Amino acid sequence: TITSHNHGFAVTAGSLPDDVQVSHINLNDDCIEGLRHTTKPIFSIQYHPEASPGPHDALGFFRDFVEMMEKRK
Repeated sequence: TITSHNHGFAVTAGSLPDDVQVSHINLNDDCIEGLRHTTKPIFSIQYHPEASPGPHDALGFFRDFVEMMEKRK
C-alpha cells in the first residue's frame, strides 16, 4: 500500500529497545512507518492510511486496537 506521510521526525532502528520491532517500512524512502512492542499491547504507525486507495485499509489497526483493549478488561 502506498500512503501519504508528512513528518519532521523519524525513528532509527538502532535506537529501538530489544522489545520493540519495526512493523512497517516506507518503500519509497526506507523510513520506519510502524512499530510494535513484543510483550505489551502497544503499536504505532506514522503515516496516513486513509490516503491509500481503499476506504478500509486502516481497519486492521482499529481491529487490533479493540482486541488489545478487550483482552485488558
